[in-house]
Amino acid sequence: MTVAPGTTRPPRELADVPGWFPVLDQLLFTWFLDRQESRETRGDLLEVGVYMGKSAILLGQHRREGEQYTVCDLFEGDAPDDANRAEANKSYSKLTREIFEENYLSFHDELPRVLQGPSSILPDEIKPRSCRFAHIDGSHLYEHVYGDIGAAHDALLPEGIVVLDDFRSEHTPGVSIAAWEAVLNRGLRPVCLSTQKLYGTWDDPEPVQEELLAMLRERDDCHLSVQQAAGNRIIRLKSKGMAAPEFPYSRHWTKPEPKPAPAAAAAPAARHAPAPRPRPRRSPARKLAVDLLPPVVTRAIRRARANR
Repeated sequence: MTVAPGTTRPPRELADVPGWFPVLDQLLFTWFLDRQESRETRGDLLEVGVYMGKSAILLGQHRREGEQYTVCDLFEGDAPDDANRAEANKSYSKLTREIFEENYLSFHDELPRVLQGPSSILPDEIKPRSCRFAHIDGSHLYEHVYGDIGAAHDALLPEGIVVLDDFRSEHTPGVSIAAWEAVLNRGLRPVCLSTQKLYGTWDDPEPVQEELLAMLRERDDCHLSVQQAAGNRIIRLKSKGMAAPEFPYSRHWTKPEPKPAPAAAAAPAARHAPAPRPRPRRSPARKLAVDLLPPVVTRAIRRARANR
């Protein structure tokens, strides 16, 4: 089996898969998807840009019977333009479809629907209003992100959630411009912001925001602030020592061998008090002499014996 770069063995748990998917976003993905499922919101799942498959593996865990999960990536294929090609060569030169698929199949029995090519093919491949959740993490170039946001808008159900990655990283100004342009001019409503991702909807965000705030206020491992900007309520989140949510192990996981119990240290030999020395027996002549001597002399003899 091919092993992902930087690893020495197939992934045994989600943390073993290379990629940029912070614990806070793992929690938020899980919460939004669980909320949809508890409300019986049905729809397909979409991810643009998969890298080694870390977020895709989590998303695939939430695909239910009758739903389709589609991923789209260039992998090692040709980019549509020189700028995109330069970006792919710089950031994703080691990414191959084979590595993604093998990582994914470590956790799931079957692959998602894989579209290998530029995200511009999505409008022809995804039915309008068919998706409940879309994660956009492909190109960082403005024109491509602009198109990906438009494709997500057309693909999502009214109450669907879109997640835009790298919306405020210093090396991705194109994503920032496209994301906030969508908020100001294209009807996207922010639900919350993590350190890397913007979570939004083209529906009314207030109901989901209220539920999210209620959940977060019960936790002590997340910094929370609420601001207003251009008529939007902005919920900002930052991890505070947060642990990753539970996730099933891969098929490569094995129960760790129990460590052998440390050998019992040899008990120190018991220290015995020295046996009392036998008192010397006095001869009859000495005893008689002591009895016949004057008391002063007898006491002196006894003191001398005690000192000895």
